[in-house]
Amino acid sequence: MQPVIIDNVRIFDGERMLGRGSVEFAEGVITRVMADPAPRASASVSASTDVIDGAGLTLLPGLIDAHTHVFGVESNLELALAFGVTTELDMFMGPPDATRALCTAAGERADLADLRSAGLLASAPGGHPGVTMPDLPTVAGPEQADAFVAARQAEGAHFIKVMLDDGAHHGMSLPALDRATVTALAAAARRRGLLTVAHVTALWSARIALDSGVDMLTHLPLEAALDDAFVTRTAAEKRVVIPTLVMLEMSTPKTSRSAHMGRSLADDPQVAGYLPEHARTAIAGGHEGLCMGQESPGQHFTHALSSVFSLHRAGVPVLAGTDANHRPDRACPVVHGAGLHAELALLVAAGLTPAEALTAATSAPAAHFGLADRGVIAPGRRADLVLVQGDPTKDIRRTRSIEAIWRGGVRFDREAYGKRAAAS
Repeated sequence: MQPVIIDNVRIFDGERMLGRGSVEFAEGVITRVMADPAPRASASVSASTDVIDGAGLTLLPGLIDAHTHVFGVESNLELALAFGVTTELDMFMGPPDATRALCTAAGERADLADLRSAGLLASAPGGHPGVTMPDLPTVAGPEQADAFVAARQAEGAHFIKVMLDDGAHHGMSLPALDRATVTALAAAARRRGLLTVAHVTALWSARIALDSGVDMLTHLPLEAALDDAFVTRTAAEKRVVIPTLVMLEMSTPKTSRSAHMGRSLADDPQVAGYLPEHARTAIAGGHEGLCMGQESPGQHFTHALSSVFSLHRAGVPVLAGTDANHRPDRACPVVHGAGLHAELALLVAAGLTPAEALTAATSAPAAHFGLADRGVIAPGRRADLVLVQGDPTKDIRRTRSIEAIWRGGVRFDREAYGKRAAAS
């Protein structure tokens, strides 16, 4: 593999802007990072080294989407990579053999985003989503928690997803896991070294998740903003939140959307040209797979924005995740890859600085999910890199102006992908 130097480039290392400098990588690993006033790396290089002039550009770590649903569809991982998402964290997929096979393939192939998955999630008998999936294993009480977690670990799950949902946002009234069962699941996972991620869509479920000791909460209530006591406790107990703002924005009635950032992706020429037609159509008009009902009264997206602002201000780690649910035969408007760029903009709208939003999609998910080999531009880390025009620490929309993507040091042929997408 030919060594590469990206020279004279602004470097955002996943935590802060280092300024202008050079980054060298070879055999899939970053070997040198030299920020000014160090001498330019291209001053003395071998003839076999590929030197790229980064003038006017910014180099970022590969983006990490901390909440997706791949559905076993390989093309979703290629779509993700086409938008600089080099790692996806999948929150529910099956059957286990297929999930394990796709994770293995994604780990070996440079033309797909890498993948970690929760595999099969924990839910109540007759609850969501098992009410429509009769073969899905469920957890009837605390006494079944240990066996459930052990089975998921044996299947290769990288973390445990816990569903706290009574079906109200899907127009149903369904049984949900109780506090004792969720507490037992969190404890069983902790004993086995696995993180727990709880799906919460209402205040009651968020409280159960916090009381039960889960590590992370994903989604946020829309009926009201989280109160100060909840936020303070979340920070004190070192919990992590993946708000999935782009999904929440699209899931609330049109009158309560503040910016339509998710839908506007279909009209952004920096995005649309790299979307297959089915994804472009889904973004513009799809409603399938939304986690909230369009007709639910009293649901306001501004509550989620307020909660993110309070959580971030209190020091709670906020991770960028989209809840991407799209696949070619399923018109969910949150699509892989492109959706993360809307999520970044919404995090900024919620009060994070552009640099903090970038951290939420790079070093923070890597750190909190134990991905020690990525998420930061530093010697020894994977050469998962995204080169963009301009400075996204000043204008977060610059993440969409992608010049080049490397996954494990291999450059992704984005132009060829765009041509295939246009022809689809």
